[in-house]
Amino acid sequence: MPAANRRSYAFLGPAGTFTEAALLQVPDAAEADFFPCSSVNSALTMVREGRVSAAMVPIENSVEGGVSATLDSIANGSKLQIVREALVPITFVLTVRPGITELSQIRAISTHSHAWAQCRYWAEENTPNAEFIPASSTAAGALGLLDEDVTYDAAICSPLVAQQNSLTVLRTGVEDNSGAVTRFVLVSLPGSLPPVTGSDKTSVVIPLPDDHPGALMDILDQFASRGVNLSRIESRPTGEGLGNYFFSVDAEGHVHESRMADALMGLHRITPEIRFLGSYPSADKLSPSFGRHNSEEAYRDARAWVDRLRGLTDGL
Repeated sequence: MPAANRRSYAFLGPAGTFTEAALLQVPDAAEADFFPCSSVNSALTMVREGRVSAAMVPIENSVEGGVSATLDSIANGSKLQIVREALVPITFVLTVRPGITELSQIRAISTHSHAWAQCRYWAEENTPNAEFIPASSTAAGALGLLDEDVTYDAAICSPLVAQQNSLTVLRTGVEDNSGAVTRFVLVSLPGSLPPVTGSDKTSVVIPLPDDHPGALMDILDQFASRGVNLSRIESRPTGEGLGNYFFSVDAEGHVHESRMADALMGLHRITPEIRFLGSYPSADKLSPSFGRHNSEEAYRDARAWVDRLRGLTDGL
């Protein structure tokens, strides 16, 4: 359990994974207690039960898309809040057991299936005779090389795993897609919102109220008509039967900004079961682009004009 008066974080483990690398970007991480978990759901359960301050989990990969385990766990169960995001470049290294010095000596490689999917073409070209041995995680596969009785010759893992365990790295950059990035989110119990920075995201879960022509358009129009750009939208099954879906959405902007607040009000009118997951700073620090008619000044002037029409203020 966490030490008294110390921040504590759960993360998708084990130690040395890309998720831990994302967690190390949190400003107070060096003074916090870390708790590696075997799954996204177990990490978020620790948050829901109040056993940790927050959890870092992957939510989106530039190659493979959304992480369904995270999208589903956040969308269901007691409410959680995203308070921060982190971007981690995904690069892999090939580590080997003692005595292996050439690629031609490798007959079997162990790693997690997701990592293998991102390095498979490199492996087929450079180690064509090597067998893939699935591991529960990239870290587990790499740590297996420390066992004298290991049945494989090499492992694909993150540079952090190799560094932390003094493993021999035979090749770096073995990923098929250079420049791949995974986005992680720090999730806590609902609380106060981070302040507006001018470069923010808002995440929501939008149930589809009923299946009719234009249902998705009705949802998208709430954002488009207010100049709110969507950085991610994915449909996920609710589990209640074929045709029942919810939409997981990341939008550019903060709920304390008028255009975002107005869009969320429009969505609530359409589907009152909408789940707000938080507004938080964007890791890329890019400012959204929108027309003057969706600026704070335009919303303020429009509210003042309507108030005058209603007789709430003097003059027309």
